[in-house]
Amino acid sequence: PPDPASAPAASAAASPPRALGAPPLGPIGPPRAEGRKPSAAAGPEEWSMPADTVLAPLREALAACRPTVQKQVCDDIGRRLTVLEDAWAQGKLSAPVRKRMSLLVQELQQQHWDVADEIHRSLMVDHVNEVSQWLVGVKRLIAESRSLPTVDGDRDGGA
Repeated sequence: PPDPASAPAASAAASPPRALGAPPLGPIGPPRAEGRKPSAAAGPEEWSMPADTVLAPLREALAACRPTVQKQVCDDIGRRLTVLEDAWAQGKLSAPVRKRMSLLVQELQQQHWDVADEIHRSLMVDHVNEVSQWLVGVKRLIAESRSLPTVDGDRDGGA
């Protein structure tokens, strides 16, 4: 006969764990930040920068693309940048999204296209619900900026 001390362990190993159940049936996405203060962990003012610090360079990049990119494409990018601006102004963007957008813009200004693209991808993967309406426009802006003709010696930021 089996040893009584080993019986519970043997039966537990044979049956699947009971602690796992169906996934929770709630809304999918990050918790809403309504009525909540930004967390002190992000730094009280670190990412409460005005939207313009990110949007002005994006709009400049769009203006640079206008002579060579179809009007319809530029207008779509412009509409999506307005959606980004509205979300930022209404406090709908989390600190990580604002921080990554700030980094993305810095890379875009330095013409580090691959790094900007990588930041774009990480935003899309990690914060899709928050960024899906406007990040497509940013991606297109990166692609169009990358394909603009460059002045010799300007690739590395110039002198």
